[in-house]
Amino acid sequence: MECAGGRRGSRCVGPATRRCGRCGAVAYCSVSHQVSHWSDHKEECGRFELQMNCVDSLNDLPFTFTPEATVGIVEKQESRCSFLSKRGLHGVGMWTCECTCGDSLDSFDHSRLSDCWNLSRTLCPCRGPVSSMSKCLTSWKDYYQWRCIPLHSPVALLLHWYFKPLIVYHATQLAATRNLIAEVTNKLCIHYLGPEKELLQLAVFGELHALFPSVQVHIELVGPAIPESRDGESIDLCNYARCVDADCMCKSSSGNMCWDVCSERTSTVTLKLHKGLYHERYRDIVKDSIPHIVIAPNAGIAAYSSWLPTIELIKELNVPAIFSDYCEEASHLASCCINTITGRPMTIPVYSIESIQAANGRGR
Repeated sequence: MECAGGRRGSRCVGPATRRCGRCGAVAYCSVSHQVSHWSDHKEECGRFELQMNCVDSLNDLPFTFTPEATVGIVEKQESRCSFLSKRGLHGVGMWTCECTCGDSLDSFDHSRLSDCWNLSRTLCPCRGPVSSMSKCLTSWKDYYQWRCIPLHSPVALLLHWYFKPLIVYHATQLAATRNLIAEVTNKLCIHYLGPEKELLQLAVFGELHALFPSVQVHIELVGPAIPESRDGESIDLCNYARCVDADCMCKSSSGNMCWDVCSERTSTVTLKLHKGLYHERYRDIVKDSIPHIVIAPNAGIAAYSSWLPTIELIKELNVPAIFSDYCEEASHLASCCINTITGRPMTIPVYSIESIQAANGRGR
């Protein structure tokens, strides 16, 4: 951790080992740097204290690997690479972008994308659910039990942590409970902003067949990270992402058919890619696709000024929008930015990825 007062002129005298006694979120190399930084820190100290008090609950997830993936990585007892290596997932398929040691997103061959979990069928949702969803999913335990996945399976990293199907499901359910959108029955059109590493994990969106049975789900993915060569590309996800077992039914089209036994209708999941910023591409997109909801996961709103015209556009459209951000403080800063731009309080707060994970973990 860097000294929070190290940018105020004088050099640091050593490592930042002296933490703020109230919030514990910032540290200093010396008393003098702590005193000089207080004029800046005093306004945020109380907020940081509340956020730090939530750390344990945010890490309260039901998986057997939770200590490794949360506290272990934060305290550098574990790295993302070692976590994946232990499970034979480091640098392979859809897991390639789950650590920082690999190549940048621009260097990947986007024409050869993986549709495999690189896990056995007992550890991943490679086929349709064995039973219909009897109620809305409110926890990770609900989801894993419904999909018959053991709690030591790491598929949650691709399904929810940062992006993808369960973020879409959670955001849609949240908007419906606030009466911002109608209950999803036949069609659902989503404008999904700022995809990055999702572009190497698009097969994971196939899980939306299970989460929205018998629904025609269409997602417009819009962002500057989309390669020029894929701008305008349409993708039909007819199947679930596959497992590695050669004898699994997911390898056959009949065994991987997305059929809802209750309604006797098939679901569809289609994606379309658009390179550019949302406010620049919106007029072209809505010629064929009016959104029920806009979703912007891990948005970084306070970090990128390009969000300003996009938020202004969403305000004009009066379309429900769900934002999430990297952490609790990033979410606070994002909420401040949005409130300033729109001039009104938000109906739904900006959620941090950690708080969504924790809510699912506890069934909140």
